[in-house]
Amino acid sequence: MDNTELGKRLKTARLSKKMTQSEVAGNFITRNMLSLIESGSATPSMKTLEYLSNILDISMDKLLSDSWEESSEVPDFQTLRDAKKLLTDQKYAQLLENIKPEGIFKDELHAIRSIAHLKTAEMLSDSGQTEQLQKALNHARFAAEEAAQGIYANQARIAQANQIIADSAQSLSNYYSSLAQGSSL
Repeated sequence: MDNTELGKRLKTARLSKKMTQSEVAGNFITRNMLSLIESGSATPSMKTLEYLSNILDISMDKLLSDSWEESSEVPDFQTLRDAKKLLTDQKYAQLLENIKPEGIFKDELHAIRSIAHLKTAEMLSDSGQTEQLQKALNHARFAAEEAAQGIYANQARIAQANQIIADSAQSLSNYYSSLAQGSSL
C-alpha cells in the first residue's frame, strides 16, 4: 500500500471520529507531521502507526489491509456533501425533503437545514400572499428549531427566523382583520 492510500485511510478514520489533527496528534507527534502523513507526503514509523491506530480505534490489520472496507460512516460524508451542494445550488425543497439530520454529521445537517428553511421562509414571506405567508411561518418555525440543535446552534439564525414569524404573523393578522371588517359592513 502506498503512502497516499494510507494517508486517506487515516484521514477518513479521523474524520469519522470527528477529531481534529491536533487532537489526534496529541503529544506524540506534531500536527504538521500528521498532516504530512494524511496527505501521503510522509511515511509514518511503525510506532507512529500503532499510536494512530489506538487513538483512532482502528486495528492495524484493518488499517494496512489490502481490502480496505470503509466504515459504515462513509455514506454520512456523501450525505453532508449532497446537503452542501443542494444548499449552494439553492435547491432548498429538495434538501429539506431528502436530507435528514442523522449520523455522524447530525449537527452539521441541522445547521444546513436551518439555513434552507430560513431561505425558503424569506422567499415565501416576500410574496405577501396569504397561503405563502402561512408556509413561511412554518418554515421559519422549523428554521428556529433546527438552528437551536447541536454544537452549531446559531442564535442569529433563530432571531432571523423569529423575525420572519413575527412579520408574517402581523401580515396575516392585518389580512384577516381586513376580511373581518369587510364582512361586517
